[in-house]
Amino acid sequence: MLVLENIISDRGSRYAVSGGSCQSEAEARAFLKELKRRKKFAKATHNTWACLTDTAPLKNDDGESGAGMVILRMLEREDLRNHIIVVTRWYGGKHLGGDRFRHVQDAVRHYMDQAQ
Repeated sequence: MLVLENIISDRGSRYAVSGGSCQSEAEARAFLKELKRRKKFAKATHNTWACLTDTAPLKNDDGESGAGMVILRMLEREDLRNHIIVVTRWYGGKHLGGDRFRHVQDAVRHYMDQAQ
């Protein structure tokens, strides 16, 4: 499990990104459970994630509408299979509008650069 904290900050919202091996929905749930053992992540506003398994694409917006699809599309573009990426956001009190999708993309790119 690779966890990169405090990688983006905008108008009070803070972002982290994490990821690791994942081959099924059960493994995705286990990954999130392990991540949320860290109190900071359990208290996050959103833990949005996606995983491109050999059998099916998996994603969850966790209330951040559309963000799971952004992560999934990036995984598909890179053909990164059997790997989960979670973008965590702590809401800072101001709406970010479309910038939130750019931050999700930047977080995933940051993770992919670090994971190589």
